[in-house]
Amino acid sequence: MQETDRLSLGRVSRGWEAWPGFVRTAGTWECLRKIHREIFGGLFTFAGKIRTVNISKGSFRFANAIFLEKILPMISEMPQENFADIIAKYTEMNIAHPFREGNGRAMRLWLDAMLEREMNTRIDWRKITREEYMPAMQRSPVNTLELETLLKGAMLKGDDLRNGVIFTEGVAVSYSYESV
Repeated sequence: MQETDRLSLGRVSRGWEAWPGFVRTAGTWECLRKIHREIFGGLFTFAGKIRTVNISKGSFRFANAIFLEKILPMISEMPQENFADIIAKYTEMNIAHPFREGNGRAMRLWLDAMLEREMNTRIDWRKITREEYMPAMQRSPVNTLELETLLKGAMLKGDDLRNGVIFTEGVAVSYSYESV
């Protein structure tokens, strides 16, 4: 694990007490910005700031930087009333990729906050491997069914939702998705 990820992960673990604040504003661009700033502030000079450069991963080019100021509020306004809505919103934010670095790590927390707010659940990321998640995310702009199926199979229930250890262990696993 890279030093930046190790330090950021420590912030997530210590920030469990602040989690309810993210859940209250879940699904908004401001919530995602705050999550990014919380976990990467001081580690990235651009923490919580909209990127001004175009970026890509593999052969996929994320949204053009000149459009981000307009599309991020539009994504914020997308419905999140049910699981399909939430996954559609998550997929659109992934296409936008608003930050220069740390998008996936911050957006998985953003997704969990939406799921907790709207459906009283989160994803147990310990149940999903990088080999399952990354291809599902790569295909999600065309069809979200694979991603939906994968995430539904890893939803937390009952007391597990209040378990900080499950939360932080799950986030640690999700951080491993970013390593190459």
